Amino acid sequence: MKKGDFTLPGEAGYEALTMRLAEKWGADVIRDSDGTKLSDDILNSDYGIYSTICLIRSDNEFAKQNMDKLQQNFLMSFPVTSTGDTVEIKLLDRYFTEQFMINENVNPYKYWQVFDRTTGYEVPISNWSYDPDTKSVTIVEADKWHKYTVNFLAIRLWEEISMYNHITNDWGDKEHLMAVDPRYPEVRENILKWLDDWCKSHPSTTVVRFTSMFYNFAWFWGADEKERGLYSDWGSYDFTVSPVALEAFFKENGYKMTSEDFVNGGLYNQTHNAPSDKYRKWMDFTHRFVVEFSKECVDLVHSYGKKAYVFYDDSWIGVEPYSPEFAKIGFDGLIKCVFNGFETRLCGENPYIETKEIRLHPYLFPTGLTGEPTFAPGGNPKLDASRFWVNVRRALLRKPVDRIGLGGYLHLVEPFPDFCDYIEEIADEFRTIKELHGAGKPYTHKGKIGILTSWGSLRSWICSGHLHEHPEIDLTNLLESISGLPFDVTFLSFADISVFGIPEDVKVIINAGNADSAWSGGDVWANPMLVETLTEYIANGGGFIGVNEPTAYNTGDSYFRLSHLLGVDKDTGNRKCIGKYNYDITPAGSADGCISDASVKAATLPKNDGLFVLNKDVKVLKDDNGSVEVALNTFEKGRCVYMSGYRYSLENTALLYELLTYAGRYENPALYRSSNPYTECAYFEESKTLVVINNTESDAQTEVNTANGKLSFDLKPFETVIKKL
Repeated sequence: MKKGDFTLPGEAGYEALTMRLAEKWGADVIRDSDGTKLSDDILNSDYGIYSTICLIRSDNEFAKQNMDKLQQNFLMSFPVTSTGDTVEIKLLDRYFTEQFMINENVNPYKYWQVFDRTTGYEVPISNWSYDPDTKSVTIVEADKWHKYTVNFLAIRLWEEISMYNHITNDWGDKEHLMAVDPRYPEVRENILKWLDDWCKSHPSTTVVRFTSMFYNFAWFWGADEKERGLYSDWGSYDFTVSPVALEAFFKENGYKMTSEDFVNGGLYNQTHNAPSDKYRKWMDFTHRFVVEFSKECVDLVHSYGKKAYVFYDDSWIGVEPYSPEFAKIGFDGLIKCVFNGFETRLCGENPYIETKEIRLHPYLFPTGLTGEPTFAPGGNPKLDASRFWVNVRRALLRKPVDRIGLGGYLHLVEPFPDFCDYIEEIADEFRTIKELHGAGKPYTHKGKIGILTSWGSLRSWICSGHLHEHPEIDLTNLLESISGLPFDVTFLSFADISVFGIPEDVKVIINAGNADSAWSGGDVWANPMLVETLTEYIANGGGFIGVNEPTAYNTGDSYFRLSHLLGVDKDTGNRKCIGKYNYDITPAGSADGCISDASVKAATLPKNDGLFVLNKDVKVLKDDNGSVEVALNTFEKGRCVYMSGYRYSLENTALLYELLTYAGRYENPALYRSSNPYTECAYFEESKTLVVINNTESDAQTEVNTANGKLSFDLKPFETVIKKL
């Protein structure tokens, strides 16, 4: 196949370039991007047409006439320390006032809260007042030297994705787009009318690509360019607040969501932190609304004979594509921008959608997300593309998607012909991989890996952001490694296994993260039933891998609740006078032949101070000057592994593979495995095809164990070799 399954961003004024690259890259679809239009010449071509719409910022005139119905959220003022008995707090101090303004349309004494953060107590309404002239709150009878903050409702004046695109691409005095909130009946009515008119006026459009739906991930900008990212969480519901939503929640549930339920002392509702039951209730409440109104919009699009795709980024909050309710909307396709492997799996694994499409990086923007040059002087977009592609490719070999494509502004590629040639290679390679999957899935070990978190399947393959945004999150790094390994993966929540137990097809469970995080679990470990369930699972032969501070919950006698199974615990500073076992390093080769000394030696894991082993039966395979890094322990029929932390690398991925096969007692762990950790392979059994990939910028040699013996390969940088067996 040299054509198809590729979406190209077109651009009016660059028709010749659009058609030339559509032919070169084998595109079957042309799309517009934020800030671009497609000319009649493009629309009337033989290509399918994706049209990008964002319903909440589609009618800026309506938004300007209904400022009280713009989207809102609670903000917490920055803390002010009292130097006397009166405190004045300027609410928007340090916030980007092109994004936020104070909501003065509602009674502040109904929705706002003021806190003495030194004591943790709320300040009575009688002790504070708001002055709309100074945009500040004054607190009286304050305690000297105490910190005070105000939780207040803010209206958002600039839709965040439009704001980012505007500033990144230097759109100058182009009008700022605002986001309306469909919780208001008048807004829903206007959105449906606008969408109906839009469908009538776009007969050439074959697919309506919703830039997600109604609520963006939380993204607070600071006034100072050095703190633009005051708060960013790709999974947070902090932007779903409005007075009408708060009142509807109260009517439905009989209790109120307060500002502090969202502000949470300035932490807000980060996906990395274990969610409260009340916050989960708000999520469900919002999700049901988004599903209901999204279905109405999609049904309207379908009535015009067009397909409806949704973007799994930007305003995706409330859509929740891994919720069973998502299927009710009726989307025909799901599009995900991807930097790496786990995001590719995030799209490819979705069980509720027919067509899955990934948007490759780099985007056709002058700069990248961190401001580095891409399609600008000093940029090297071909090298960027190759580095992104090798991570995406290893995930695609495990689980396919249906389509790939690019986003952004096509004219930027003209000075970079080598990039254009490389995208042609990627497109052909993708089609080949997809064709292999069409004949049958690749060889995969029997028995699933279970990822145990607070979120479970709702947030499959996602940790609230991209890997480059949170490079220190152990689970994100683990998922990146696992995305290209020959295992099936399932996502389990603590609540699910406490009630329903552990599925029989799960061979290994991973619990990874800092104490009190949603990934480690926090106070869920106070529940003895959870400990009993996992202890029984391991005793009966299950595998368990704990990373960083797994199962952490200080009970006095231990810090890790499953320390008796892991064979490792952590001293947080309260065990200084208690002796620890003085272990020796155990050669890795003694671990049932699954783990090699070379893999252990090559791996580089984060140091985690305070770790100690419990007894002589624990095998420490790796340490850093007396600080445990990798340890093994057995309990009854089960095997447990402890790792001090995890960061994605090819060397660490090789060790993780061996630890997984050890803990899960997987059969034939060397079968269809590359001997060189910098290369990987996938064997497609139905078509008897072996695919070997080089994940590095250097030449590589490797051997692959097959059912018929070893095969040797010499690979060029980033090369893919396909061999029929």
